[in-house]
Amino acid sequence: MLDPQKIWNSSTLPTLPTVAVKLLDCSRDPEVEMSTIIDVIKTDPAICAKILQSTNSSFFGFSSKVTSIDRAVPLLGTTVVTSLALSFSLASDSVNSGPLKDHYRSYWKQSIIHAVAGEMLSKHCDDGLDCEFFLAGLMMDIGRLALLKTVSREYFQVVVTAESQSRPLHEVEQEFLGLDHAHVSHKLMENWGFPEQFMTGVKYQHASEEEILSTLQPGRHSLEAAMVLANAVGDYFISPNCGPALQRIRKLGEHHFKLDEEKLQTYLEKVRERLDQAGDLFSIDMSDLGDPSDLMAQANQQLLELTMRAHAENAQIAARQEQIEQERQRLQSQNEELQEKVTRDPLTGVFNRAYFDKALNDAINHSRDRYQPVGVIFTDIDKFKSLNDTYGHHFGDQVLKTFAKVVASNMRSADVLARYGGEEFVILVSRPTEKGIEKLAERIRATVEKQIIEEQGTRVSITASFGAALMIPGRLERDCAQHLLQTADEAMYESKRTGRNRTTHRCLFSDQDRAMLKEISQAKFSRWLVSSEILDIPAVSRALLQVAPDPRPLGEIAMEMGILELEQSEAVVRRQDENPESRFGKICIEENYLTAEQVNYLLAWQTEPPQRLMAALTSSGLFTEQRCQQLFEQYLEGCPLGEKSIQFSV
Repeated sequence: MLDPQKIWNSSTLPTLPTVAVKLLDCSRDPEVEMSTIIDVIKTDPAICAKILQSTNSSFFGFSSKVTSIDRAVPLLGTTVVTSLALSFSLASDSVNSGPLKDHYRSYWKQSIIHAVAGEMLSKHCDDGLDCEFFLAGLMMDIGRLALLKTVSREYFQVVVTAESQSRPLHEVEQEFLGLDHAHVSHKLMENWGFPEQFMTGVKYQHASEEEILSTLQPGRHSLEAAMVLANAVGDYFISPNCGPALQRIRKLGEHHFKLDEEKLQTYLEKVRERLDQAGDLFSIDMSDLGDPSDLMAQANQQLLELTMRAHAENAQIAARQEQIEQERQRLQSQNEELQEKVTRDPLTGVFNRAYFDKALNDAINHSRDRYQPVGVIFTDIDKFKSLNDTYGHHFGDQVLKTFAKVVASNMRSADVLARYGGEEFVILVSRPTEKGIEKLAERIRATVEKQIIEEQGTRVSITASFGAALMIPGRLERDCAQHLLQTADEAMYESKRTGRNRTTHRCLFSDQDRAMLKEISQAKFSRWLVSSEILDIPAVSRALLQVAPDPRPLGEIAMEMGILELEQSEAVVRRQDENPESRFGKICIEENYLTAEQVNYLLAWQTEPPQRLMAALTSSGLFTEQRCQQLFEQYLEGCPLGEKSIQFSV
């Protein structure tokens, strides 16, 4: 990237001639005398002669010949004289015989086009001074001249790349130099004390149409909009991309100057006529710009081709996107099939042991800080080997598939069923309770007992033995999964030993665990709805299937409730670092940060967020939002979590 100081510190940086500087100062003084302006011009005989010669050119079209500068200046006016002085100075700076001569000439020709385009737009403004608009257009690309003169070696690569690739010059400038000529123009104008309007026009000359239309307001920013549109007119006459330039002219011309298609055609024709006069005045050949009608036809044809190309590209993109989407779906389907093969038992379709082991460990880790039980049910088909030996392996496979189907149909959607090996299956029970897991195991056993499988005209009944186990994982307790599975397995074999087709339950809770779980359960909103006889257990249970636990730590929930300070939460965490086995809620109670009742409610809300339960009740049509809010407020009357708990409503 280019160091901008190389431009600003260069001895070849364009400067204003003394007479132009003085004329600019005069133009900013509304009380300046005409005689003062004339005296300034007379200090530069060359400029004086060129201004007098210009006064008698076709560009101004005075009917009688003007023979003295004393008469020419009042006729032209201060701004016109200043514009001419700057123009002749820039024309002199633009003369170059080196390898960049064509680019100097291109800059100067485009500057004249900008000036004339701006001048002609002034006639579509209520308060526009054509000489001011001319000067604004003339100076708009002064940054190009500065780059040509100060960093010619670096800039040569920029202009060659822009031409060979038919890319906008300012984009290539940014890519190669890290700045563009508009930035340089703005800086020079600022240094020379040009009006703020000029610098705003320069700032937006390459902006998107959306940004221009939203920023420059018709009637208020006429000069700035004229500079932007004049820049597009320059591209229209000189750039190979005349189509996009015409499109920009149409949109900006209609918005800012009410140029419909007919007025726009007339405007461009007048600009073209005026350019011949300006070319004569500044000794630059404009004959290669072409006929306005031919240029318009060329631009419209280019726009048509661009539109057709865009449609073709869009069609190709759409086809490619469809192809990509089909490929994505194919790969997703393959991944799902592979995932099924990796996680599912191929015979029964239920999960395999590897999936179950991971699910169990995840459940244990999730329950450690939430003081929630984890429960599993082991089950084994009774006398399966005898069935296999008597009726064959095909019948044995049918028994396994039927058994898996029956078990799955009696579970909740959140429960996980897996084939653990042979005729042994295991269930990970979601949100288990002592009574709930017992009822689930017994319901499945009774359903299996009723199944009859026919084989070669023989009706065969099957039974299974069940063992259920529950535990609350300690924060640092190791081998929880193994301990829980072993306990459930032992319970299942107890059922086998005592006659088969039975259920045996083992609970690893302490009396303290059982008491605390009871208190947490009583604090739940769902329990309150049932105990208040507002809903029955089946209705609440169905709604709870849609309720996910709150994943946040207990301390974060307590702080949101406003019952625990940040400093207190951090102190609890420090104590846990010292004694990792201690639970967050227990430390809060020991430190008198929270009461035992508050901890129980927090754990209840962490497991069953009331706002999610209310959303489920509303979506299922059991209650309206207003009714849910009323019930929630009644429930909160006995809640110890403070005033902020009301915000957990629907």
